[in-house]
Amino acid sequence: MRKTAALILIPVLAATLAGCGQRAQLTVKQGEQLPPAPYGREVKPKAAELLTPPTLAIPERSVELRTRSEERQDDPYDLPPPE
Repeated sequence: MRKTAALILIPVLAATLAGCGQRAQLTVKQGEQLPPAPYGREVKPKAAELLTPPTLAIPERSVELRTRSEERQDDPYDLPPPE
């Protein structure tokens, strides 16, 4: 009995949680303001601009991943600790 109830309840709860997401545009609450304009900028950024991450925050990988094992090159800075 419990196993059957759990098998029914879990998908129902998952579907309920999936429907909880907000799909409306984000806006400032009535009576509140956006943060002040950054130093050196006269115009306040809009909410969409504040939510868009800058390019530097999402760097692209510039190095190829190694697909096979390779011998490590000698590192001239790999020195033993001083005694």
